Amino acid sequence: MMKSFVVGCWRLGLPLFAVIILAALPDPAFAARQHGLSAFGDLKYPAGFTHFDYVNPDAPKGGRLSQIGTAGRTTFDSFNAFLLKGDAAQGLELLFDSLMVRAYDEPDAVYGLIAKEAEVSDDKLSVTFYLRPEAKFSDGTSVTAQDVVFSFETLKEKGHPQFGFALKDVVNAEAVNATTVRYTFKGDLTRDLAMEVAVLPVLSKAYYDKVDFTKTTLEAPLGSGPYEIDKYKAGTHVTYKRRPDYWARDLAVNRGRYNFDTIRYEYFRDRTSELENLKSGNYDLREEFTSKDWATAYDIPAVKEGRLKKRILKDASPSGAQGFFLNMRREKFKDARVRKALDLAFDFEWSNKNLFYGLYTRTASFFENSDMKARGLPTEAELALLEPFRDKLPKAVFEAPYVPPANDGSGRVRKNLQQALNLFQQAGWSLVQEKKKVANDSCGFFCRLFGGGETQVTTKTLRNSKDETFDVEFLIYDSSFERVIAPYIKNLEAIGVQATIRRVDPAQYERRVKSFDFDVVTQRYVMRLTPGVELKNYWSSSAANADGSFNLAGISDPVIDALISKVMAAKSRGELVTAARAIDRVLRAGHYWVPHWYKASHNVAHWDRFSWPPQKPDYARGIIDTWWFDSAKAQALDKKN
Repeated sequence: MMKSFVVGCWRLGLPLFAVIILAALPDPAFAARQHGLSAFGDLKYPAGFTHFDYVNPDAPKGGRLSQIGTAGRTTFDSFNAFLLKGDAAQGLELLFDSLMVRAYDEPDAVYGLIAKEAEVSDDKLSVTFYLRPEAKFSDGTSVTAQDVVFSFETLKEKGHPQFGFALKDVVNAEAVNATTVRYTFKGDLTRDLAMEVAVLPVLSKAYYDKVDFTKTTLEAPLGSGPYEIDKYKAGTHVTYKRRPDYWARDLAVNRGRYNFDTIRYEYFRDRTSELENLKSGNYDLREEFTSKDWATAYDIPAVKEGRLKKRILKDASPSGAQGFFLNMRREKFKDARVRKALDLAFDFEWSNKNLFYGLYTRTASFFENSDMKARGLPTEAELALLEPFRDKLPKAVFEAPYVPPANDGSGRVRKNLQQALNLFQQAGWSLVQEKKKVANDSCGFFCRLFGGGETQVTTKTLRNSKDETFDVEFLIYDSSFERVIAPYIKNLEAIGVQATIRRVDPAQYERRVKSFDFDVVTQRYVMRLTPGVELKNYWSSSAANADGSFNLAGISDPVIDALISKVMAAKSRGELVTAARAIDRVLRAGHYWVPHWYKASHNVAHWDRFSWPPQKPDYARGIIDTWWFDSAKAQALDKKN
């Protein structure tokens, strides 16, 4: 539910964070100008390349794509995606260019867009970008170095807290001249900074001199990107139209991309409405996140006849960290034994068998589906990072990493529940038998008249020395997840946990998550292939109490802070993997969540109006980026429909 545009999900929803610092003279020594940047210096595409390998450079332009965007986004009330307040419309990233753009068949490379080239200093403490003079905003005004400086300063000082958090070490920004901008970095953790600042959105200074940046608004903002806002109805739909005068349409990084004349995002109140409207042909494409629906709800003539396509798009990206996050800002979740007990009570295998049709694999790691996942005993390289903190870490960190219990899918988890109860008792909670009056649903009018409306039952309740009960509230916004939580609650009640579900509207849900006003919340984060400063936002002490951060569990551990610095300071892929595995071990031993499940693919359903290149980008869906409207397929479909 967090604003993907603001918190770093830039260009197709992948996280991109920046820590930027600019300084004045004297100038450091610079390496040669480069057409692209990467964390470890390797670039797949040479200078003068004509297009990315995963696009069709001759893809036809035209037609439309109407779709559901990010799962769970059910409304919007603003076109300002840079603020904490408001619910920003999806797709706003299509309006704004950046200095450089990602290549989605490489782990971390970016190539020139507004900036033709970049120079990184030999000491990695500064980078200079050389802007293309032809870069223009949609009103025809030039994109200048002053706009780049303004963007940085405004986002840091007035934007979403995530910008201030990511940019907290920035000294200043300097426009060397109209088409040259220099960033200077401080500290030792500078590996990713040049690449990450390269992907910040560039805003028009002249536009925001007249428009209050700090206010939510439904006025279409001025950008320099391939699309502009066309039609919209707040909370219902928003349409972007392709700009025929887009200044960068013929650049190598854009050839074969952005092929639709219009891209429309649809909003419905819940996933059931989304699905029914797709099957009715009211829009074109939807990624399916409900395994039951993927397995059963598409058994309709349109699918059998091939008019509505079901496609599985493989994804080589880390599969992300999804789970029930336990809010340690609440006293009851501070004890790791309690948190582990809550994990033991969750029966994934039963859910996968009975609810998910066997489509998923249990998540164990925060870096699932990647080489950064910790396995087996720590290696010598991992131990070298962990040993200095041995006296501050649980013994489990130095053993095989924690893996959630595996069950047989029968629903009989008595052994796990007994272990969970033992952990609660070790943490100071006692299981007591209590008598409680409950409503007798079978009792009619005369039954209630003569005092028969209630029945006395015996229940199990966990209580501590203060006579407090152990209560857990699951905060949700979508009823579809109740089927997952309900059997979990049943297991929790068996060991005396008083568990409930609180469903709120999406706007209230987002407000409560931003301010950490919850017991347990479900969230999914996808790690980059080359993680860096964004890890601070997920797990650092400084993010624990920063409203709007992704540190939902409230993790505040100096050991994790130090290991994040090791990831950021890695000089090679091998060093990065080692540091990430060390973090994974510490996090898993901390039991900060009840991990869910994953699949290394996207389940997409769409009407047969589109075509795509033979090669999909490894690290993105590639739909908006590389697909095109196929007029021949569309005509054939219209005849069949």
